[in-house]
Order: sequence, then C-alpha cells, then structure tokens
Amino acid sequence: MALPSWQDEKFGTMKRAALWLVTVIGEGNVFTKEDVKKAFPGISQADRRVRDLRDYGWQIDTHREDGLLGQHEQRFVAQGQPVWEPGKATKVSSSITDTQRRKILAGDGNRCRSCGITAGQVYAGTFESAQIDIARRKVKQPDGSTPVQFVAECNRCRVGGRGLEADLNAVITGIEKLGALQRQMLADWVAADRREFGAVEQLWADFRTLPAESRDKVRAALGLPPA
Repeated sequence: MALPSWQDEKFGTMKRAALWLVTVIGEGNVFTKEDVKKAFPGISQADRRVRDLRDYGWQIDTHREDGLLGQHEQRFVAQGQPVWEPGKATKVSSSITDTQRRKILAGDGNRCRSCGITAGQVYAGTFESAQIDIARRKVKQPDGSTPVQFVAECNRCRVGGRGLEADLNAVITGIEKLGALQRQMLADWVAADRREFGAVEQLWADFRTLPAESRDKVRAALGLPPA
C-alpha cells in the first residue's frame, strides 16, 4: 500500500517527519538538524518531533549510540509504529532516568558487557578511550518473547552490536546440558562475573583476529597446511 505524502499538511509534524524519514532518508542513512529544518521550514521544534518518534519504537541514533556519527548527525536505524495510521500512535517509550542509568551501570560493573572495557580505559593499540553508556538489546526469553532490556556497552560495541539479539533461552538450555564439573566451573565464573583466560585461549583469541595471510603463517608454525 502506498504511503501518504510527507508533505501533506493534514498530518501533524511528527507524522510528517516519520513519513519523511521513511520515504526520503531511508533506514540506515544519516541526516542532520539542518536537513530537518530544510524539510520543514518555518516549523519550530521540528527536530523535537523527530526525537518524539523514539517514544513510538523508532530507532534514531545520535553520536552517543553510534560512534561513527558527528555531533550534529543522526542515523535513522529502524522504523517503529506507523504513527500516520489511525490508532497506531501508542507510546512504547523505553527512555530511562539518570537514576536508572546509574543503577544499570552499577549492576553491570561500570564496564562494557560486550568487551569488558571500563570507562576511560584506552582501547588496545589506539589512543581512543572508551565511553560507557546504555544500550537497548532484545533478549529472547524461554517463552519466545523478545523484550528490550538495558545493558552497559562502550561506544565501539554499540556500533557493532546494532540489531544484536541475545538468547537467554539458549543459555539456560545449555546450562541444563552441562555435566557437574562444567556447571560448577560456569557457576564460579558467573559468581565472580569474570573469567581468566589461559595462555592457549588468549593465543586462540588473538589468532582469530589475524588476516588470512597471517593465519596461514600461524598454521605453518604449528605444522599445518594452509587453509
């Protein structure tokens, strides 16, 4: 079904902004506040109406969620509710307060739950320091539902992890299949919220990051033929 025109003034600014994002900008693309002003000349707070779409399930990232964006850029990541349709504008806001933010960060050990880096720590091999913020992640539950939950993540991992869905059900099912020794080992790691990697495991992790040409040299060092 054809979408209404975003220029149709019978719609409010927020609905027109939603249609503009879908038909002009397109999912995955970047726009600026200046683009919004040009699209809606003479309409004050048009940029705020764009931000309001987040309350209806639209994902619009800024430089805080996407480290590749400039300070004045935003990325239209995913469409939410079709707010221009009658009866479809129901708020599903997942915004959090400063108190909730602090609680989430404290609960996650004030570190990125994806890579383990802490705020201000410098990424290996760079001069870039990590910033820790709150990411939203879908988590598949044992009943099949996928609610969005909050997790602490660094600026790098938020970019790489867009659209990532965690699977709680797979973890719980996997635990049930473990033997007593493996289960106790996992319980110790979970209790400490950390795992110390052995030398071989660290070498394996480092090997996985190498380009194909370098991986072949490692294979040769181990007496293996090229892949």
